[in-house]
Amino acid sequence: MNTVPRDRLESVREWFEENFRTRWELGASVSVWKDGTEILSLSHGHRDRQRREEWTSATLVPVWSATKGPAAACCLRALHESGLHLDADVQEVWPEFVGGGKQDVTFAQILTHTAGLCAVNQRTPIYDFDEVISALEVQPPLWDPGQEQGYHARTFGFLCDEIVRRITGAESLGEYFRVAIADPMDLDFWIGLPEVQWHRVSPIYPGKISIAHQDQPFLRAYNETGSMTHAAFSSLFGLSAVSDFNQPDTWARGYASFGGVGSASALGKFYAMLAQGGVWQGEQILPPEVLGHMEARFTQGMDKVLCTPISFGAGFMKDPLDEETGEKMRRHFGPSYRAFGHPGAGGSLAFADPENGISFAYVMNQMEVGALPGEKSLGMVDRLYGLA
Repeated sequence: MNTVPRDRLESVREWFEENFRTRWELGASVSVWKDGTEILSLSHGHRDRQRREEWTSATLVPVWSATKGPAAACCLRALHESGLHLDADVQEVWPEFVGGGKQDVTFAQILTHTAGLCAVNQRTPIYDFDEVISALEVQPPLWDPGQEQGYHARTFGFLCDEIVRRITGAESLGEYFRVAIADPMDLDFWIGLPEVQWHRVSPIYPGKISIAHQDQPFLRAYNETGSMTHAAFSSLFGLSAVSDFNQPDTWARGYASFGGVGSASALGKFYAMLAQGGVWQGEQILPPEVLGHMEARFTQGMDKVLCTPISFGAGFMKDPLDEETGEKMRRHFGPSYRAFGHPGAGGSLAFADPENGISFAYVMNQMEVGALPGEKSLGMVDRLYGLA
């Protein structure tokens, strides 16, 4: 794909605008990049349900688990800088991690959600970083590491954060992200939002569950006490309501699993760098080996937490493949088999397509129900590639 035809970009625009008329969009932005240049930037709507504050391209918004992409990039970069292979044991940099029989758990298993650490047995306050790390250090794996896959919805960020701190000496993963990636790229995306930026943030609003949504296996498991899904989202307790993510204290803490705050253009730029082999304006932000780990398909299976087939590279999702045909089961990241990215709860979505030099990012303040992208974003992805 040498260029993106103008009619496809116009089709993306039409779907984006239709979101506001018929799909309950409130405020949203979409950003599309091609070969390092932003070729489409749309922003529309309002920051509040009273429709008093306009949503603009400068609006920042919490993006939930879309934070995991930048967080994974930090972990991979730190590992590469230290000469550590993904198959190395986590205990090499974090000796206390071995409690509960985790001496053989590898960095690869952490990054592919196969470590068996999607929840902790002792209820632990999510806002106390040291307590969470202590709980993870003594936690036995919930399954044989490397043999099954279960989305580490909340624990992933804490695991990556502690690994980055141990390797680099940074005060936090968010600080490392700012110095190593965000500042060199002038990214308007933060894992730990400074107070001076708080006035730019739009609140987010929860989606409504319909009768049809009750049939979704993920939502049934999420609401079933004792399920792996329920444990993954509740054993680190606190921050359980959407309104909790509208608090400046939450933005400032820099939760690496789900606490990122930024714009669509910034996420699009981050993934544009990944789509160009880790290079931004002539500077190698991430080495080729790291990009190879992101793009590779390390695991695929029925996810024990998300209750649907999920495929992972190192820290990034990929579209799962049908075992019989080898074809994509979903096109969350477009048609390319090389593409990778990460969604956020409620509908945010960002990905890189190195094959075509494309990146895509969508953020919004009116959430949809569910952990995976919905029609508001996927309709634009299909139209970007001429698939609808």
